[in-house]
Amino acid sequence: MGLHIQHLLGLEGVSKDDITLILDTADSFHEVLEREIKVVPTLRGKTIVNLFYENSTRTRISFELAEKRLSASPLNFSTSTSSVNKGETLRDTIRNIEAMKIDMVVVRHCAAGVPHFLTQCTNAVIVNAGDGLHEHPTQALLDMMTIRRKLGRLEGLKVAIIGDIFHSRVARSNAWGMSTMGMDVVLCGPPTLLPQHRESIGVPVTDNLDEALEGADVVMLLRLQLERQSSGAFPSIREYRDRYGLDMDKLSSLPENVVIMHPGPINRGVELSSDVADGSNSVILEQVTNGVAVRMAVLYLLGGGENA
Repeated sequence: MGLHIQHLLGLEGVSKDDITLILDTADSFHEVLEREIKVVPTLRGKTIVNLFYENSTRTRISFELAEKRLSASPLNFSTSTSSVNKGETLRDTIRNIEAMKIDMVVVRHCAAGVPHFLTQCTNAVIVNAGDGLHEHPTQALLDMMTIRRKLGRLEGLKVAIIGDIFHSRVARSNAWGMSTMGMDVVLCGPPTLLPQHRESIGVPVTDNLDEALEGADVVMLLRLQLERQSSGAFPSIREYRDRYGLDMDKLSSLPENVVIMHPGPINRGVELSSDVADGSNSVILEQVTNGVAVRMAVLYLLGGGENA
């Protein structure tokens, strides 16, 4: 049984069966990553272009590593050394790349909707690696994989996502994906950093941290995206840390086995104190490891690869 989707543009509307298949496949690839030889021939002969118009560390390296682990041929696109600086449009860029006979495109862009736009310009498979304030589907998938491996299930768990919700495509993908999997999601942050059309996300939204944390099995802190904000979103970094940051004192009021997550990069001492980020409840580095397995699964299932 394969996926019912041709591209991965987001998790809104993606079925529970498709998400489950991706997570199950990612579990099998996680075992591959534990081997001495971590390469399988599943996408040999496939060419994948990493079309990144935004800076990235974890996502870009993770996708490139996933491609190499699957024996595909990755090509990395950089705007700083491309014809984009000469005025070439996105449509012309992708059509010229497609003319070189590529199979898949992993795209990250500051504008929401770019992955969907590319599906209208090319026959290549499109995977969204983050588009504006819209979605970041593979991040949400790796988050769900991490929770499932840690707690043994998804359905019925409560997840509190705390921080800069307004600017977070991670929050949106997780809200939609986790809800589909039967999880209870609550979004929390300062009133100025909550989404304007919050009803469209379909999960509870609050500015009360205690309310969000009550009964939570998982707490996910989000990076304060200062580069996307104008001044005045909140009084000060110190006040944000005191009201919405998680330190050992606040952690002590939560269940002993609560799972602490963060998509990275972390503003240490703001969203999380270092002792919480590096503590026994944290699965942040596990998220990074699982990101490679999830992206291997997505590329494999969409790329029509052979069995490992």
